[in-house]
Amino acid sequence: MEKPSEPTSFSAASKLDGVSPQQTKEIESQSRPSAALIHETIRAEGEQELKRHWWAILISGLAAGLSIGLSLVVQGEFHAAISDEAARRLFAPLGYTVGFLVVVLGRQQLFTENTLTPILPLLHHRTLAILVKVLKLWGLVLASNIAGTWAIGYGLAHTEIFEPKVTDAFLELGRRTVEGSFSATFLRAVFAGWLIALMMWLLPAAKGSRAHIIVVMTYVVALGEFSHVIAGSVECAFLVARGQASLGQYGYDFFIPTLLGNIVGGTTLVALLNYGQVAAELDKAEE
Repeated sequence: MEKPSEPTSFSAASKLDGVSPQQTKEIESQSRPSAALIHETIRAEGEQELKRHWWAILISGLAAGLSIGLSLVVQGEFHAAISDEAARRLFAPLGYTVGFLVVVLGRQQLFTENTLTPILPLLHHRTLAILVKVLKLWGLVLASNIAGTWAIGYGLAHTEIFEPKVTDAFLELGRRTVEGSFSATFLRAVFAGWLIALMMWLLPAAKGSRAHIIVVMTYVVALGEFSHVIAGSVECAFLVARGQASLGQYGYDFFIPTLLGNIVGGTTLVALLNYGQVAAELDKAEE
């Protein structure tokens, strides 16, 4: 029978000479979590996600797609209410953060989170079986997210509960998703994928400041007009439902370059780089 491995400690205090156990605890309580500890926390979440039932993933992903519609609703309301262009440019993006607050704090499945969380188990195990599980998770989450965004986008396009100026704001926000070239949209999506994955990397160390981290990072996404495949899908689906864009524009001008950019930004700039900085420490701890 294999002997259970000893718990691994990534604490810097535990490596100090001449420090008592009580002093070690006090130092640890005041210290920031190490990069290795953050990595292992996120990897543990990723392992759990890969074990979830497919129907639970679909329901959670659908809920996330619907909830992210709040980003368009609140940002559109702010956009319509603020007449000064400079003030609108600065404050309207705050509305974009609302959908992400609901999704992340509510533990709903969002595709761009999964460019980091399940990738860490894949980098750790490096097996075909884990790769298949990651691709299955991506497919389920993406499909359910997009279904939710189309449901909320279509619903917003065919409801009369918003004032005309708010609806016009929705249209203006939606047009931004299809205006750029393929390469420009891809690059904007790389930044969005990078920022959202960075947000997920920061959350384990945030403790009581999780909401602040979410607001700051997603505000930057909106302020920079970076392309997010799920939040942007609500805007673009609204545009299509109102007859202001075609399905071809949704697919080629928005969805494909944004999806690819988000994956590159999340997996390459965050998952791989952050794994690289702790890989040696993790390998040493397993010896």
